[in-house]
Amino acid sequence: MDILNNLPTKIPVFPLSNFIVFPETTVPLNIFEPRYLQMVDDSMSSNRLIGMIQPKKTGELKKPDLFDVGCLCRIISFNETEDGRYIIIIKGLNRFSKVSEIKNSKNYRELNVNYEMFKNDENINNEEFEFDKIKKILNELKSLFEKRGYKINWKDLEGQNVYQTLSALSMASPFSILEKQILLESKSLKERKMKFEEILNTYNTNFSNIKTIQ
Repeated sequence: MDILNNLPTKIPVFPLSNFIVFPETTVPLNIFEPRYLQMVDDSMSSNRLIGMIQPKKTGELKKPDLFDVGCLCRIISFNETEDGRYIIIIKGLNRFSKVSEIKNSKNYRELNVNYEMFKNDENINNEEFEFDKIKKILNELKSLFEKRGYKINWKDLEGQNVYQTLSALSMASPFSILEKQILLESKSLKERKMKFEEILNTYNTNFSNIKTIQ
């Protein structure tokens, strides 16, 4: 557990709605707000770590309440554009639980966090799980994506393992903020697969009802 013990318990956070990151996944971000430009500057001059977490629809407009679980990420690529934006790529390291918010004089938010609930994240990519068990999810997602007008390069998923595939689909899915949060907080692949199926079942039921009404 050396990796876990070396993770910071005080982290800057980037609240971003309908956006989740899993350990061992990478995703690009376009940073343009002054407060988050400053956050990236500070992170780049220290440990290159930031926390990604979803805001709730409650609280103040400029300071909404935050969900209890997010993901600590490392900035693995950094580029500055001519108009002053930052294009960064982040890689998920470990999910965290929010303990408390830190009062500070900075223009971005910081949290006290712990990783105990997700202490197995560093090994989760190696969790044994047969790909055949998620074929139903893949087929139903393809149908849902088509109905919602989402485009996914399914061939890119063929060479990935189950963890990588479910993570990519969880992040790219047309699910609601709360539904994505449920997937993020699932502690194992087995649990996430079950939650995925439950969510998809509600969508399929809704589409069936629409067709019946018509």
